[in-house]
Amino acid sequence: MISKEMLELLFRPASMQRWNDHIRPHTGFSELDKQAHKMVFAYVLAKTEENDRGAAVDWQRLIEGGIFEFLQRSILTDLKPDVFHRLMDQKSNELNAWVIDQIHTSVASVNGEFLPKLKEYLFSSDYAKFEKRILRAAHYLATNWEFTIIDRMNAGFFGLEQTRQNIANEVEEFYDLAGVQKFVLGKKSRNFMDLVGQLRFQQRWAQSPRVPETSVLGHMLIVAILLYLFSVEIGAARKRIYNNFFAGLFHDLPEVLTRDIVSPVKRSVAGLEELIKNIEQEQFGEKILPLLPRAWHQEMLYFLGDEFKSKARVNGQTVLCSSEMLSEKYSGDEFEPLDGALVRASDQLAAYIEASMSIDYGIKAPEMMKGKEQIYAQYAGIKICDIDISKYFNYWQD
Repeated sequence: MISKEMLELLFRPASMQRWNDHIRPHTGFSELDKQAHKMVFAYVLAKTEENDRGAAVDWQRLIEGGIFEFLQRSILTDLKPDVFHRLMDQKSNELNAWVIDQIHTSVASVNGEFLPKLKEYLFSSDYAKFEKRILRAAHYLATNWEFTIIDRMNAGFFGLEQTRQNIANEVEEFYDLAGVQKFVLGKKSRNFMDLVGQLRFQQRWAQSPRVPETSVLGHMLIVAILLYLFSVEIGAARKRIYNNFFAGLFHDLPEVLTRDIVSPVKRSVAGLEELIKNIEQEQFGEKILPLLPRAWHQEMLYFLGDEFKSKARVNGQTVLCSSEMLSEKYSGDEFEPLDGALVRASDQLAAYIEASMSIDYGIKAPEMMKGKEQIYAQYAGIKICDIDISKYFNYWQD
């Protein structure tokens, strides 16, 4: 069973502010936001390598590598990049050993050989070598995206030109990747990542004060990681892990077009929630899908269509089913299994933890108190794929 400490660890980067020695936006520049944006960049780069170059990407290692690096940065705090890389060049083994020591208890209960893989990822330069390169390129592209905003806000600051040159040099190191070339030279992929980046600035629980604040984009990554953790807990096959993770990572992507409409508003008028969903789907097809290669459209629609319903692909058709049937009948990779019910539960668990942590910090906004109670009432006693979801909600019950 996943520990409470592990779940709390996922939210730690939300309190770590990036570029905090520069003028920057108040929101959207936490380490959590950066890691979420980075994982979307990694998806785009890896898909491009697969489709354009016929490269073999080990997607599970890519997902796990992203989570391992997320945990590493959550422990090593917000060091300046040049300091961080110099320390890692000279003391990587010692620093990584300290990271393992700090999180060992939190991650020890995670299934899927999580801890041994984490150690091998951090200590073996040959492990997941190609996937590490994609993640490293994604890291610098996400940093470069941030810097385009920092650059405009800090014009004339001493040292800014050197920072600009350092980032440009780092990105140039990855020009051999087709996705990097497309991002630097093209418009469509850049526009897509700009849209994704806007989700950094959309705040969760926007009507309530809350600590730590989380963005829609950061929330999407937390949901994706929860789905990975639940997937390995049930012993899911590789394609199911892939579909669950990326369905979680993209589940709120249409909100960049409508903004985060809180649930009480959606449910205040009969039929309003369905109307909002129809508007999101229509605008998604008109404004977001055209920014992605046509070969990716079917997968993205599979992730986001009926996103909270479990599904499989049978004879080329999407079949909606229960998560139990997914496990019993459609668990093989050939069926493209996706646990939509688990996506919904992870989404609600993330919202519940967001509210609970803020309440624990002493900020007891009425909307959050009520929201926490309603979510708990909905999921108390619920089991999905033999996972007793209520146990995770009970971590934050008095």
